[in-house]
Amino acid sequence: MRQIIKIAWRNVWRNKLRSFIVIASMVLGLWSGLFSASMMFALNNQRINSAIKSQLSHMQIHHPSFQDNYDVKYQINSLNEVLKALDTNKKVNSYSTRIVLSGMASTARGATGVKLIGTDYVNEKNITDIHSSIVKGTYFSGGTSRQAVIGQELAEKLKLDIKKSIYLTFVNENGAQERLKLKVVGIFKSGNSMFDGSNIFAQKNYLDKVFGKEGVIHEIALVCNDVAQAKELKDELLVAFPNNKIELWSEISPELGYANEMLSIFLYIFMIIILIALSFGIINTMLMAILERKRELGVLMSVGLNKPKLFLMIALETLFISLVSVPLGVFISYMSISYFGDVGIDLSMVEKGLEQFGMGTRLYTELYLDYYINITLLTFLLTFISSLFPARRALKLEPAVAVRSI
Repeated sequence: MRQIIKIAWRNVWRNKLRSFIVIASMVLGLWSGLFSASMMFALNNQRINSAIKSQLSHMQIHHPSFQDNYDVKYQINSLNEVLKALDTNKKVNSYSTRIVLSGMASTARGATGVKLIGTDYVNEKNITDIHSSIVKGTYFSGGTSRQAVIGQELAEKLKLDIKKSIYLTFVNENGAQERLKLKVVGIFKSGNSMFDGSNIFAQKNYLDKVFGKEGVIHEIALVCNDVAQAKELKDELLVAFPNNKIELWSEISPELGYANEMLSIFLYIFMIIILIALSFGIINTMLMAILERKRELGVLMSVGLNKPKLFLMIALETLFISLVSVPLGVFISYMSISYFGDVGIDLSMVEKGLEQFGMGTRLYTELYLDYYINITLLTFLLTFISSLFPARRALKLEPAVAVRSI
């Protein structure tokens, strides 16, 4: 057995140029596949994190009928009990109560449909990152409570600037139209142009005065200590408050949840395609090596090298190439992904397109450890399968014919 391993290792390096070309192709194939996968993971995670931080949070609570048409009369059931449960639950990191109005925002320059979110802006800082995304003006300031913080996309659409007024028309609880006048004190840019173009933040205490009462709550947005706790917390709250609608971020935005679930499957398919292409190169190289050594293999078989040992020798030659190239390819990939995970990749040239999907212009690559492990094992498996074809070709050689070949 030791002699077979030694012969197989030496055979790999008999033609150094050919072996180096095969190894280089495998290294580059692994690097390109893993680095591309890390970019896809990063884009997907950035999109999800941006949506969670700017609009979705980990979980939201509503009246079961509220989201059908944003009717202001559908307020959260058993509000005090829900708030008490959130205050005492250790899985809850923070939450924010909101008044949500759907209406028409207008200025002298135009009008568009928007969602007005009335919040306690101090608590809202723990839920969204809007306060840190202000590009002009302030988040909220002292003075009048008729303040509004709007998205940059909406400001451009309605030709608005800070200290300008914006009017919002909505239907109140009685079915009558009501009009609000708000003063723009800040403009934010979340990285999601669709969100920035359709949302306005206002102070909840001002909207309480509009409704003429306190305790009007249409939405509770909350974040857990860990996003992994959200599912368990949802189940607990559903048992305690079955008369409310409680949704995780992946249920509020199902397209994001579905994309997150399908991404891993897609990336494995992507890597398998790359590895299959590399496998054809390995098969071709090993078949050429067998044809060149036909006479040598015939002599070995004539002096007693049986078919199982011949098969093992050819398979080991192929696996030795993988043992050199796979660790090197994974190492280079890891170093590249780690480097760009720290410094990022500038994608500002396609900023407008990325904003449509809620992504920033700086991409920080990342790849999970289990993906490295699984791809390494998958590469070895496909390499072994690739070795079967040249090994089978070697087994078909007739010793008497092979020793006479030139």
